[in-house]
Amino acid sequence: MHAISDLVNDHNFVQLKGIGLKQLHLKIEALNPAGSIKMKTALGMIHDLETRGKIRPGSHLIESSSGSLGVALSIVCAERGYCFTCVIDPNSSQQSIKMMQALGAQVVLVDRRDENGGFLGSRIAYIKELIARDERILWLNQYANPENPRAHARTTALSIFENFDKVDYLFIGAGTTGTLMGCVQFFGTHSPDTKIIAVDSVGSVTFGFAAGTRHIPGLGTSRRPEIFSPVGIHELAMVAEADSIAMCRYLARSNGILAGGSTGTVLSAVAAWRGRIPDDATVVAISPDLGERYLDTIYHDAWVIERFGCIPTLPEHVTSCDAALAE
Repeated sequence: MHAISDLVNDHNFVQLKGIGLKQLHLKIEALNPAGSIKMKTALGMIHDLETRGKIRPGSHLIESSSGSLGVALSIVCAERGYCFTCVIDPNSSQQSIKMMQALGAQVVLVDRRDENGGFLGSRIAYIKELIARDERILWLNQYANPENPRAHARTTALSIFENFDKVDYLFIGAGTTGTLMGCVQFFGTHSPDTKIIAVDSVGSVTFGFAAGTRHIPGLGTSRRPEIFSPVGIHELAMVAEADSIAMCRYLARSNGILAGGSTGTVLSAVAAWRGRIPDDATVVAISPDLGERYLDTIYHDAWVIERFGCIPTLPEHVTSCDAALAE
């Protein structure tokens, strides 16, 4: 018999069409119990606390999350009998909030913007106030916890390495940068010729750019994570959220993959790079989650028009590129 947290699926890849690359593979992380790549992050951080004897009777775990990690932690904590509180913000999806609550987690909404116009700094400040008052509260702190990247070096990166004879380009979205840093650590040792392309959202401050309004949870930050380092990253691609939405909608209708916003962002970067990638190159992109939690946002016409003024679409030279390959 297995516990729900044992059912991690780490070897699911699909080959994509319609983006102009012959060998473009998408690593699907949504088949994990939490529906996202964050199940591995949650397991790694909680296992570390358990191993070090930090979780004791009366302990109460807390984390800041835009949704996916909160759902994963809710599952693991429910399975193991731990109290858990997730601190969210107005950009968190209603589906994720309802899932956490159904799993027994307490959800706290912080709607005060931080100095960069986002909510991350405010969420973290709220947690710091709580842990200063109550020693029973344990903050997992995905932004500074080295177990976040270590979990992905052991799992995500290893899986990609084992499933392909070689990986020439690896496109990874940057949120907390746990997945990105874990892959940089692994491939830097085991496949240094692999070019790792970090992908971030316009408006994110992680790579030193000016802060801006962002509507899609997942990628981007209003505060640079402590675990982040640019060392080992081949290049950075910044993607506007309108392009992420256009790619998500195109991917659903061209490949039958209902993707989350982070996936759309990463694949928008791949499309922008395709002219720089040799025809025989093996390209892998990571899809952190799928789109069921975003049906009321990035797939909802009224929501998109209200924020972006229109329904974004991909340029014709992107959507027609497979025909050019066939010729």
